[in-house]
Amino acid sequence: MAKRGMLIVLSGPSGVGKGTVRKALFEDPEVDFNYSISMTTRNPREGEKNGVDYYFVSKEQFEENIKNGEMLEYAKYVDNYYGTPLNYVNEQLNAGHDVFLEIEVNGALQVRANCPDGVFIFLTPPDIKELRSRLVGRGTDDLEVINKRIQKASKEIRMMQNYDYAIVNDKIKNAVEQIKDIVKSERLKVNRVMPDYLDSLGDEI
Repeated sequence: MAKRGMLIVLSGPSGVGKGTVRKALFEDPEVDFNYSISMTTRNPREGEKNGVDYYFVSKEQFEENIKNGEMLEYAKYVDNYYGTPLNYVNEQLNAGHDVFLEIEVNGALQVRANCPDGVFIFLTPPDIKELRSRLVGRGTDDLEVINKRIQKASKEIRMMQNYDYAIVNDKIKNAVEQIKDIVKSERLKVNRVMPDYLDSLGDEI
């Protein structure tokens, strides 16, 4: 039976750069994670592809998935659903593959309740002024939506205490290296190393 993989969760406020950091991370040749694509009811942004960046579905389909217990986590954010399909995550972890999630804060807390052995990383902006600048520069939301996102981000940043690690996303390259360092450290934790090590010793101890 394969050793169960590690679940790595990257989360943080909207506009902090989760998607940008995740894409840069997966372009690194040293990284070997399986990315769990989230599902959402929002419209695709320019350049986003269905089945690559998100699974874009209708509100009715998403709610049917919730009803059938097919979501690991989900949340409603600025009038749209976001969530993680359950089956893919379980299949990959049970096969021994590390799975990487990039999700919203409320969703991450749901995953933490169900998967306490996961690695939870909070990506935060240098400050709120910079976050507002990034949201405006993205050019996808009107001022009312941006203000809603800023208000929600202020509350979400206070939830950082529920995570294992925090990274200030001032430079993408730095954030990527810090995530890699976190995962390397997690692989050396006694509770991850000891079971296989003891098995390898057999009757010697």
